[in-house]
Amino acid sequence: MAQSVCRVLVFPGGTEIGLEVNRALAEIKHIELHAAGTAMSNHAPYVYKRWHVLPSIHEPGWIEKLNQVIQGFQIDMIIPAYDDIILALAENQEIIKAKVVTSPLITCQITRSKRETYRVLKDAVRVPVTYADVEEVTEYPVFVKPDRGQGSQGAKLVRSRRELEVLFEACDKEMLLISEYLPGLEYTVDCFSDRRSGLKYCAGRTRTRTRNGISMDSVPVQDERFMVVAQRINSLLELHGAWFFQLKEAANGELALLEVAPRIAGTMALNRVNGVNFPLLSIYEQQGLDVGILTNDFPIQIDRALTNRYFHELQYSTVYVDLDDTLLLKGGVNVAVVAFLYQSINEGKKIVLVTRHANDLAVTLAQHRLTNLFDDVFHLREEEPKSRYITSKDAIFIDDSFRERKEVARVCGIPTFDCSMLEVLTNHRI
Repeated sequence: MAQSVCRVLVFPGGTEIGLEVNRALAEIKHIELHAAGTAMSNHAPYVYKRWHVLPSIHEPGWIEKLNQVIQGFQIDMIIPAYDDIILALAENQEIIKAKVVTSPLITCQITRSKRETYRVLKDAVRVPVTYADVEEVTEYPVFVKPDRGQGSQGAKLVRSRRELEVLFEACDKEMLLISEYLPGLEYTVDCFSDRRSGLKYCAGRTRTRTRNGISMDSVPVQDERFMVVAQRINSLLELHGAWFFQLKEAANGELALLEVAPRIAGTMALNRVNGVNFPLLSIYEQQGLDVGILTNDFPIQIDRALTNRYFHELQYSTVYVDLDDTLLLKGGVNVAVVAFLYQSINEGKKIVLVTRHANDLAVTLAQHRLTNLFDDVFHLREEEPKSRYITSKDAIFIDDSFRERKEVARVCGIPTFDCSMLEVLTNHRI
């Protein structure tokens, strides 16, 4: 059965979170993407076809303006892409005319405050030692950060009592949190929870290089402790859809919790290209759908410089690709897939079309100028499995259907990709 179109508003669209949501959902056939934000300069209008200017959430009348966009464009869901906006939308969910894709209000309220997060979770996980005021601090350096900040904005390593006193003289100390200095490695752990079946996915990654609190260089990390912490957090906070938490090593090697956030993280891209599309999974979770998760298993690394770039160790000589909703998408040719196929041709790889296209295949390929693109073409009957026509073991398979990818992965044992995952294979090195 065909899925109806889901109209999704990303708000604000120009944050790193909003741009990652765009990359994750732009090529999903049943998603119509919109974005909104203030009129200030940002990147969203360059990547979102449907862009709406809204006032700041701190201005009067912002909910009325937001509802005008929602009703005017029949928006079904809003994905919040900034911490303050998550809380503002959750607090006003009853009067907002679309479903907000996040966790319950109480979870959003707790996680917006680091102090409150530590209070709720301190008996379940290791949290940093915190100090109520300057007089309590007996050992320096200490780390000072906003209680309700995001990323590393406003965070500071303080090396002496005098420096701390000066800092507190200039700031509202109720807004700042003094905590122990944690000198070790820092990790982000990306998670997905279903309100019916609990924690379904948990994967750690390094924060090798950061900029403005954003992880710019990251590789996956496996550590059994991540799952333990995730399960304990999930048992105490009601979490729906995508969320993440950050950990840092203390001097003795223990992992201490820095924060929990019930939202998408920009560097969740590292998991997306490996098969875990957090924004899409979160939409499905809100719709009450049962979801499966299928990941590949090869080493990857992400490095960000205002766009995503990847290293991978996957070797293949043949590309098997689907037609409908993959190579052809939303009434036209999927430019990103064609670009990847031509990259593969330039590298001497074989291109094979495997499709159950319902119409005259030769006419369709000619209409879209794709006739000479393939080394082989297999036009299957409806009941035939695609795995039957995949004979190369040194290959990859591209298809929008999770069912098809799962069948091919099981039978053929080769990596499988949907359109949102292909950027991991794109070669930018000229």
